[in-house]
Amino acid sequence: MLLGLWAGGHPDNLPDSLREVFVADDAPEQTVSDQAANLIRQTYFRKTDPDAVQDASIDGMVRRLRRRYEDRFSHYFTPEQNERLTESLEGSFSGVGMTVGQNDKRGLEVGFVFRGSPAAKAGLEPGDVIVSVDGESIRGQDVDLTVAEIKGPPGTKVTLGIRKGGKGPVKRFELTRAEIRVPITSNRVREVDGRKLGYVQLTTFSRGAGAALRRSVERVIEKGAEGIVLDLRENGGGLLEEAIYTASVFLDEGDVVVETKSRTQGDNTYRAVRGKLDDVPPIVVLVNRNTASAAEILAAALQTDLGVPVVGTRTYGKGLFQQVMHLNNGGSLDLSVGEFFTASGVSLAGKGLEPDVAVPLPRDAKRDVQLDRAFGTLSDEVESGAQDDREG
Repeated sequence: MLLGLWAGGHPDNLPDSLREVFVADDAPEQTVSDQAANLIRQTYFRKTDPDAVQDASIDGMVRRLRRRYEDRFSHYFTPEQNERLTESLEGSFSGVGMTVGQNDKRGLEVGFVFRGSPAAKAGLEPGDVIVSVDGESIRGQDVDLTVAEIKGPPGTKVTLGIRKGGKGPVKRFELTRAEIRVPITSNRVREVDGRKLGYVQLTTFSRGAGAALRRSVERVIEKGAEGIVLDLRENGGGLLEEAIYTASVFLDEGDVVVETKSRTQGDNTYRAVRGKLDDVPPIVVLVNRNTASAAEILAAALQTDLGVPVVGTRTYGKGLFQQVMHLNNGGSLDLSVGEFFTASGVSLAGKGLEPDVAVPLPRDAKRDVQLDRAFGTLSDEVESGAQDDREG
């Protein structure tokens, strides 16, 4: 009998009294989720894929957290999704030449469309909303994963389902991916009310953003700019360290840029580092609803520490930061592990940064009325400073 049990029997098939004899008391206790997964595998009326059941279980836990704590940013990536993300971030991949905002109930809104890019040639415009990639809905999907699906080797094709202007029927656009060089910054000088005013656009907080911003600011100053509009619209953020470096172009060393609080990583205060530019003229920051994450940190730091006017619409309200943790099954958890606070101790999570000068941009606007208002505000700031100098 003992030999038979060892050779082919299973304790689950024994009566309760005998099962207790042959099952060690110190065997690892089965979790409820493991128990449920096993019961589904053994008794469900259809044969199930254990990996799919496990993926659904983990995804369900994360979705529960998202609903409970109004967290839009935590996600579970299956092994296949995680592989696509890794290839997108580490490989030599190309795209279609546009930036996107955060995913909401409508889909993924198009931000910048770069000149000469596949997206521009296809007629895509800011304000268009992506609802599917290669026929698959992106509703509720993580932005990074959607971007990874849009990116791919040069010469390959991707089909995007688009609502033009965010309205109407879904139209399908087939785009051929190409190598895209995305400028971190751009700059120019424009004359307003007889004054030379500078314009600097910062598109991302990828590595080197701080140095690129410094160069652009120096260039418009060299061209005689008496003030600068810093355009952070459609900037979805990036690296926290680059938020510190960009703020350090304007702030005194030691000024608080942002504070973070985390149950696992502790509380930290990040301050401006050495290297502030001398004699920086007045600044106005331009933002919109797709200004997020590190871009919100920079805008809030300039508003709080320097009293810089912020023009535009309320920002996205990222407010939380995430950590990617890899799992044994090849997937990963991208979990919110902490919260950002401005230099004045205000959380932007779910609220965003409120502009000092509120200016919406109608979809059918013929001119960039937000930029016009930013230059007007900057002209007033320059005039006020000049008047103070005369009175002093």
